[in-house]
Amino acid sequence: MLRRKPTRLELKLDDIEEFESIRKDLESRKKQREDAEVAAAGEEAAAAAAVALGADHKSREQIINDRIGYKPQPKAGGRAAHFGTFEF
Repeated sequence: MLRRKPTRLELKLDDIEEFESIRKDLESRKKQREDAEVAAAGEEAAAAAAVALGADHKSREQIINDRIGYKPQPKAGGRAAHFGTFEF
């Protein structure tokens, strides 16, 4: 393996200024994103509390079905439905 002298890197004032401006921009974006997430979480909690306090009490299964968009079909009404299909 050939050895060579280490390459010297020089940091210029323009490079430092560019780094600082990019860092500040990223920090401001991060702060805005965190503020938006906190606001969204607060709205979701308020909506969940309103649903929980409302007159319409749903079971856990119904809440999950609503959230994922599943609409189960009602099952047949039992024996009466079965006898209605037979012909005597």
